[in-house]
Amino acid sequence: MKSTAPFLSPSDAARRLGVSTKALRIYEERGLLRPPRSAIGWRCYGPDEMNRCRDIVKLRASGLSLGQIAKVLDGDTAVLAEALADHETALGVQIGKLGEAMGRVHNLRDELRRDALSAAAALSHMRETRETIDISFALPWPWGGEQFELHELQKLTHIVGSLGSGKTRLAKRLAEAIPGAAFIGLDRFAGSATSISARFAADPGLEERVQNALAAIEDAGGANSDALLALLTIVEATGPTVHVIDMLEQGLDAATQEALICVLRRRAASGTARPLIFLTRSTAILDLDCVGANEAILYCPANHSPPFFVTPSRGAKGFEALAMCLASPDVRARTAGVVAMKTSG
Repeated sequence: MKSTAPFLSPSDAARRLGVSTKALRIYEERGLLRPPRSAIGWRCYGPDEMNRCRDIVKLRASGLSLGQIAKVLDGDTAVLAEALADHETALGVQIGKLGEAMGRVHNLRDELRRDALSAAAALSHMRETRETIDISFALPWPWGGEQFELHELQKLTHIVGSLGSGKTRLAKRLAEAIPGAAFIGLDRFAGSATSISARFAADPGLEERVQNALAAIEDAGGANSDALLALLTIVEATGPTVHVIDMLEQGLDAATQEALICVLRRRAASGTARPLIFLTRSTAILDLDCVGANEAILYCPANHSPPFFVTPSRGAKGFEALAMCLASPDVRARTAGVVAMKTSG
């Protein structure tokens, strides 16, 4: 008997799945999904497409890259087993940290009841249970000198803004203001082979850490390249407490971008990685449907009003404007030359 289940439009399908229509389009571009077309050429999603989408969304929520998901959907259970093991380990670390925090809060409440601790001291100890930072500075041009404050630092902070929004100047100022931080610009690619060799020689264990990171990214579907090697050599180096990186996706293809952010998210969940702050305008790096608890999004408005943090939820302040700044890697690659011409003119 032929199914009478309705076929949904992309917007209706996305709404039921809790993702964006842009995410559905990316799944299709990567070959994970092939929705049929209506008589007038519109994409439509029936029961089979919706079930496949649900599987993709669940796998993305478990930390898999689109490259890994493709293998799982083709029947490669080993990839899924390894990813779930990593996810379980990360959750265990988070549970342990929450247990420690709950123990500290319990002790503080007990000391307060016994009048053994002042309210001010209790608040100070509570702040120590989170990764806190207290910096304040006047925003550089193109802002009007408004004060910017940062009190909490997540493991991964995305900085997003349109061309000319001032996001690079903000990133540099953050690197100056955060104790022990370092700004990593696009000049990281210049003479990379020589500088990488020098870094390996000066930092025992760095080469091994870089190779381990490369292996993890390749396992997640990414490809080794000079750009990736230069980036990882800096990220894995000892020294700065925080790296502030200009255009994390620079020089990386779509699959490598997705694999990279998956690996960075796993590290962030482990609790051992240093915080990373980075600029991005790529949906492969910042998929708004996959932002985790250890991440924050700092948005620089095009009208040069002060930067602010955006919650990755539809209807939240700044969400739509933020989404408009992001594009898939292939679109970013096609427009790169135009942007270069505009900025050099």
